[in-house]
Amino acid sequence: MQNEENWKICPLCGRPIPPDAESRHHLIPKLKGGKHGPIAILHIICHSKIHSVFSEAELARSYSTIEQLQEHEEIAKFIKWVKKRPPEYRSRNSRKR
Repeated sequence: MQNEENWKICPLCGRPIPPDAESRHHLIPKLKGGKHGPIAILHIICHSKIHSVFSEAELARSYSTIEQLQEHEEIAKFIKWVKKRPPEYRSRNSRKR
């Protein structure tokens, strides 16, 4: 296992993020005016889950903060599940919008 002390913490799931598993998420999608807006550094798996659940319009309209994302029922279930996995865990989200 790599040295975790310098790893960033995923604001969505709260687990450390290995450097090779970082992904940048625009809290307001670039296509909806968020090109220069706030960005969250997430696990790739967390970022993928967000985009498998929400459209760009839904993200811009109702889920533009980490807290709003965490309150969504499907994302909350995902967080509970992924917290039991090691930080390096990767998987594909098969469900599409």
